[in-house]
Amino acid sequence: MDRSRITSGLSRFKGRWQVGAVAAVAVAVAGVGLGVAFAGETVPTVNCPQVRLTVAVPAQQQADVQRNLVLLNTQIDEANQRLRTSAGQGGPNFIQNAILGPLRDKRFATINRIETAIGRNAPKPDLNAEGLSGCSLNKGGGASKKQNTAPPQAPAAKPTTAPASKPAAAKPAATKPATKAPTPDVQTPGGSPVAINGQLSVCGVHLCNRAGKPIQLRGMSSHGLQFFPNCVNADSLAALRNDWNADFIRLSMYVQEGGLESDPTDFTNKVNGLVDQATKLGLYAIVDFHILTPGDPNFNLARAKTFFADVTARHAGNTNVLYEVANEPNGVSWTAIKSYAEQVIPVIRKNAPNSVVLVGTRGFSSLGLSDGSDEKEILADPVAFKNVMYTFHFYAASHGADRRAVVARAATELPLFVSEFGSQTFTGDGRNDFASTTAWLDLLKANKISYGMWSLSDGRESNSVFKQGTCAGTTFAGTGVLTEAGRYLRSRIRTGVGDPH
Repeated sequence: MDRSRITSGLSRFKGRWQVGAVAAVAVAVAGVGLGVAFAGETVPTVNCPQVRLTVAVPAQQQADVQRNLVLLNTQIDEANQRLRTSAGQGGPNFIQNAILGPLRDKRFATINRIETAIGRNAPKPDLNAEGLSGCSLNKGGGASKKQNTAPPQAPAAKPTTAPASKPAAAKPAATKPATKAPTPDVQTPGGSPVAINGQLSVCGVHLCNRAGKPIQLRGMSSHGLQFFPNCVNADSLAALRNDWNADFIRLSMYVQEGGLESDPTDFTNKVNGLVDQATKLGLYAIVDFHILTPGDPNFNLARAKTFFADVTARHAGNTNVLYEVANEPNGVSWTAIKSYAEQVIPVIRKNAPNSVVLVGTRGFSSLGLSDGSDEKEILADPVAFKNVMYTFHFYAASHGADRRAVVARAATELPLFVSEFGSQTFTGDGRNDFASTTAWLDLLKANKISYGMWSLSDGRESNSVFKQGTCAGTTFAGTGVLTEAGRYLRSRIRTGVGDPH
């Protein structure tokens, strides 16, 4: 999602506050342009305030901050290209509504993401995202200054006279993921979601159980497995099933940001182990290939093929695993997303021929709404495989009736799955809007659209369903360990009425 105030969000800034070396940087605002020059042409270009970093940034977050600085330039380039290709189109408000407005939303979300990345191990700065988001037109065209995309590096640490510590133990050699050994048959617990519904399939626009009856699954999404590793385990999953009456867990395996890319073997094994835990409990498990930055899933195509080949081989024959092939594609066309999906799905189907596959949609899984499009582009060119559903993400304090109207319309023609939502703003933080959340969940119930809330974590942000410190222990059941968001969803699943108290 494009994480704008009116879009499905660029990122909920899902990063764990991490400890590590700090590089000295800071943020100041300078009103200089960022547009792209088109030599010899008088087409207008876009001028935006530049972000200059001047606050402390954890060394681990340098790459994340840099990616988002680069994204600011990409957004300007795209806006300038749109100015060129749409010259003469639309009415007097076309440029504002079709180009500058969406650009403002994207920049707001990106700058917020930079703030959150910096705040993962330091006080979260206020970079004045509101003031930096708006851009103007240079009607005479010409060159505009580009965003500096290289965060300053920290000075080298001074040597100390402290006694030398013992050398760190060598990391054990990585073992190859178990791609040849399917999960042993596990007796599905009676009365569990999997025991009741069995192998799922897509029938028409609905998710259906083994009897062909349309059903709605309700559950939780983990945070990034590298950020909150102690929050997703046998105890928390048991609480979801037995205390919440939830149906599934979505395992959000980031690809970048310290995820799969950093240690493919470890993360593949981690996902396999958690799928095993869900299987023992009779929960459905969504294996989420959590791409976000970069937003083009084709960047990670080779990794996706390897990962899904390993995981599907490990869980061949399981009836409880769904596969989400691209979390939130962004900055990329539906055609490119579809091409990626149609290359990954055959890899999954080789070992899991009957599995349900979830495909992310354009504009941060907003059905294209964040990019000024909608579901019609998917209807005109759907993924050419059966048992495929299309994902939609929303954040209730930012996304309201206008988006609900589109989802209600799309649900009559497309099989939809809300694999991620929050009751907060698009940032994943801030106030919980439970009235809007209830309106959303009522709509999903009426259309039997499955949903999972972000996130099964105990962080500082209001999207965390556990209070801070909960995941250091073993007690995950009951309302005493839950935040407002957690109490609301638990109540909604158990009783049909969300109660945050």
